Amino acid sequence: MKKIISNIYLFFIFLFLYAPIAVLIIFSFNSSKSRSVWEGFTFKWYQNLFQDTQVLKALSNTLIIALISALLATLIGTIASIGIHNMKKRPRKIIMTITNIPMLNPEIVTGVSLMLLFTLIYKCTGLLAPGMFTLILSHTTFCLPYVIFSVLPKFKQLNPNLYEAALDLGCTPMKAFFRVIFSQISSGVLTGALLSFTLSIDDFVITYFTAGTFQTLPLVIYSMTRKIISPKINALFTCMFALVLLLLIASGKKNNKQSDRVM
Repeated sequence: MKKIISNIYLFFIFLFLYAPIAVLIIFSFNSSKSRSVWEGFTFKWYQNLFQDTQVLKALSNTLIIALISALLATLIGTIASIGIHNMKKRPRKIIMTITNIPMLNPEIVTGVSLMLLFTLIYKCTGLLAPGMFTLILSHTTFCLPYVIFSVLPKFKQLNPNLYEAALDLGCTPMKAFFRVIFSQISSGVLTGALLSFTLSIDDFVITYFTAGTFQTLPLVIYSMTRKIISPKINALFTCMFALVLLLLIASGKKNNKQSDRVM
């Protein structure tokens, strides 16, 4: 009886989470502009989407920013995780507390703070004018803690003797790191990279304050909400959902392969 109740409970949770997405995907194929009446199946909204240069330009900007930010956050976060893991207990606690702050801090506070910082630097030095570069710095900054918290637990699961054993067997420190350490933490690195990528694509508040005139997809969608929203936005969201789903499937397969090798 308990199992039946728990299954029903899970069903309604997943229904509540994914029913809006299902409706969005279904109505991206609706021939009518209505958001409540189905009038027939069509691909015209996808055709309109790929003919809209403003949306496509904003989408390409968003993907470029997300990719660069994810790469930088993953690189810096992985290196930071190595340093934090090798710290003594008390300094590690202090650093982890500091790392927690950007995750708990409201995005609007982070966005306004970064905007004031970039404005001050720009007025004093003429550098960091609001645009693509400030946006990359901002996204890298708020994605960094997520990478650290994805990678650091993998270091705690490592056998501390593996690295020294690799050195004893003739590996150079760099080769030992990539052959022994990195192969063990790669799933955490990949998780951090995917989190950074999706968070960067999704971000609106920090982007709004630090992008200047540089247009990303969330900003373009926000400008569209002031008018009647075209159904081609449903098509765009469907494509983005499919992209994230493919990334999650690829990540899951990699983690499964790594688990099989460990076993």
